[in-house]
Formats: sequence, structure tokens, C-alpha cells
Amino acid sequence: MKSQNQTIPGYKINEYLLVLTPGQDLEHKISAIKKEFSETYKSNFAIGGRPQITLARFTQLEMMEERILLRLQAIAMGSYPIKMELRDYGSFPSHTIYINVTTKLPVRNLVKKVKEVQRLMKLDNDHKPHFIDEPYIVIARKLLPWQYEKGWLEFSNRHFTGRFISDGMLLLKRKMGELAYQVVQRLEFKNLPVNTKQGEILF
Repeated sequence: MKSQNQTIPGYKINEYLLVLTPGQDLEHKISAIKKEFSETYKSNFAIGGRPQITLARFTQLEMMEERILLRLQAIAMGSYPIKMELRDYGSFPSHTIYINVTTKLPVRNLVKKVKEVQRLMKLDNDHKPHFIDEPYIVIARKLLPWQYEKGWLEFSNRHFTGRFISDGMLLLKRKMGELAYQVVQRLEFKNLPVNTKQGEILF
């Protein structure tokens, strides 16, 4: 049975996220803040989703998944674990409030490596991969003007500190039109020498 959301008849199409996730203790701490925001400002878009730092999002045929995974595995194996620092809050007026990630350069360098796979991540001209060079962890998004104004008035004066070692990235996926993402695979950072030339044959 074919989904109405499929743009290419007969082929499964998924939406993918490549993310970094904090440790369990920090995840619980941030989730509690998201829940508090949701209850205080009546925002359904604060409570949903696990805390994470998004590196890339893309839409692609499921049949391309294995090739993309092979390239991402090679990138992860050649990457260092990252000491992540989180501090205080920022916002995108007038719809999103987030926790600042101050460890920007190592994340940008990782995203730069992931961009080398973008040809495999592009479904068509209407579905190009999107890469996030400014890392952050969302507290609440899709806010109404009053939710943003009141929420930011409070959170711009609040403080937050946190740190964790990011020793891998997660590839997540969901079928087009669905809400929940599923884990495809965890890709561990091993800082091993990787022959990048070998990966080029995958094109």
C-alpha cells in the first residue's frame, strides 16, 4: 500500500535527523525544563522530543540509507569525542527558545565533514539537505507571540550550565508525515585513521 506522502511511486521515503545527544542526567535536567516551560506557557511544542543537538536533516529514499550510513560511519570513526559545554539561553525571535551550546568550533568541524555526504542526502531540488552550523538545544519552538514574549522575558534572565562528552552521533528517521523518529544507528567517534579515498567509490 503506497503512502500519499510518497513523491516517487513505489519507493519508501523517510525524513532523517543526524543528532548529538547529552548524557542521561543532563537529558533529564533539560527535559524537566522543557516540561516546566510547556506547563507554564501552555506550549505543546516544548514538551515533545528528546533534548538533542541537530547536525543535519534531510529527506531521502530508504534504499539510499545503507550508502549514507557507510559514509557517516567513516566520518564518525575518524572523529574525536567532543567535550560539549552548554551555557544559558538564546532565542530565535519570535518563535524559539533554546539552550546555548558554547562548544561551536568542534561541532562546526563535524558538520563540515558531514556536508561531504550531501550529494547522497539530496532527494531532489525540492528536498535538499539542511545543515546546522550554529548548535543549540531547543527548549520550545513554534511559539505564539505571547508565549515567546513572556517565555523569553523569563529565560533571558535565567542561567543554565551543563557539560557532557559526546562520543557518538545518532541517525534518526521517520516516515514522511509521521511524528515520532526511530533510531537507525548510533555512530561512535573513535578517532581512528580512516582512508577517505575508499569512500569516494560510493558515489
